[in-house]
Amino acid sequence: MRDIPTPLLHGPFTRAGALELGVSKTMLAGHRFVRVHPRVWRHRDHVMTWADDLEAARLALPLAARPTGITRIQMLGLDQGPRRPLHFVIQGDLHLALDGIFLHRTLALAPCDEYGVTPTGAYLAWCATARTIDAIAVGDWLLHHRHMTVRGLADLALAAPWRDGADEALWVLDLLDGRSRSLKESETRALIVASGLPSPESNHPVALGGDAVALGDLVFRPWGLVVEYEGAHHQVDRGQYNADIERFALFRDHDVPYLQVTQESLARPKTMVGTVYRRLLRLGYLGPPPQFGEAWDALFRPIRRSLPPRRTRLRELVAGQR
Repeated sequence: MRDIPTPLLHGPFTRAGALELGVSKTMLAGHRFVRVHPRVWRHRDHVMTWADDLEAARLALPLAARPTGITRIQMLGLDQGPRRPLHFVIQGDLHLALDGIFLHRTLALAPCDEYGVTPTGAYLAWCATARTIDAIAVGDWLLHHRHMTVRGLADLALAAPWRDGADEALWVLDLLDGRSRSLKESETRALIVASGLPSPESNHPVALGGDAVALGDLVFRPWGLVVEYEGAHHQVDRGQYNADIERFALFRDHDVPYLQVTQESLARPKTMVGTVYRRLLRLGYLGPPPQFGEAWDALFRPIRRSLPPRRTRLRELVAGQR
């Protein structure tokens, strides 16, 4: 039995690539290899990772197909959203069905870079199907990590309003905040704002007397309340854990009121918002209580369901340009 070339043991490869390395068609059809897609194979003992799935998709699709949507954003390091199917886009009317891959078709590609559709274009495409609360969290993440700008997103959407996701991206634009440092901070802020409570400031300095300051995750400046999100990594990462303890001690020592929100709190969002409201009341807030109406419901459904029909939107856009 012939030895298998090392490059073919550790990832997907094409039939043509295997033949160049001396693997015959007979060997490829044997029991040592598994077909992943038409013309794409892997060794039977190789366990495919998400990166391998992405590479296999690239090998199976035409060169003109580019990663887009949540797949392109996940390539930047985002750990959020569905991993499958993988989303690619191609210009033209090519119909191609491959397992685990969704190939979008478009009249004209959004701007691309060497890796795929640009992050801005990928976010716009993803907004076409994303829930509002997810679009806020992912949009904040892209802004915070400087993969996208508000101006760039607005310009792309306005330049081609016919693109899937253009109207949805413009609709969610005012809800984004690039100062947010985590997805869960963004979700917490979105829940608070959608309930009608005042909008907190993300990662705002909190004065502790003298020259001392600390950054609060979400700060209600008029009332001095700081809302802190405590994720699981805050407990697992000892450095983060000790930093949190020190920061909370500083808040207590300087009489800064604060409220901790956890993943369990976010699982009961109305209760969490109610807790924030009651704490604000104690600090002198005189505004209305939270409301769980249309704005709240809109968070948990696709953005497109909060917009009028596309034909109506395009008609209004054309009328506004006359």
